[in-house]
Amino acid sequence: MTEKSPFPVIRALSRPVTEILAGTAFTANQITAHSLIFGLSAAWFMSRGVHRAALIGALLFVICYVLDNCDGEIARLKNQCTTFGRHFDTAVDWIVHTAFFAGLGIGVARSSGDELWWWLGLVAAGGGTINYALGLVLNRRDRNSGDVDLEDREGARPDGWVQGLIFMFRELARADFCFLVLGLAVFDVLWVLLPAGAIGAQVYWLLLLVKSARSFKA
Repeated sequence: MTEKSPFPVIRALSRPVTEILAGTAFTANQITAHSLIFGLSAAWFMSRGVHRAALIGALLFVICYVLDNCDGEIARLKNQCTTFGRHFDTAVDWIVHTAFFAGLGIGVARSSGDELWWWLGLVAAGGGTINYALGLVLNRRDRNSGDVDLEDREGARPDGWVQGLIFMFRELARADFCFLVLGLAVFDVLWVLLPAGAIGAQVYWLLLLVKSARSFKA
């Protein structure tokens, strides 16, 4: 049996919210849509270049993450798991994180007067887009070849240093990333995420290509 990765902290918030939502008429896809709204709102506040706005954006980002966990939990509770819902959820993750880094880059550039930060945000957002597109291609290839989806392997323990690095970068951009954003926003140092995101996003898709090439040769 495959061992699962450690339970993310965000689940401590999503569980009670899921219990409340389970008693409402909200569907899993509707919750995903609300996650998108909160995520895009967070990105807009990040782009203002003001500390107070960044704090509001960070709080909205946490709500986005909570709902992003709730949609899957509701889908399982209400038997609403569908292929469309899975792809919708993945697309929303991509849109939110792309908007987040783009918005953060704009905001830091506005507050500092240095356009370099805008470019770093753009590079991070572009890297995230490449990751999303590459994930779609690799998942389709795996399905056509009968292999397990990349998404279905997400909870598995990394096997080897390449998978370990992929796991590390993936978890940094998911799970409890919102708490890192909130903590950095409190101390007004969100700018550190821009060079980290610009480099990390490129490293992630390069590692995916290496892993994919090794799997293809095997």
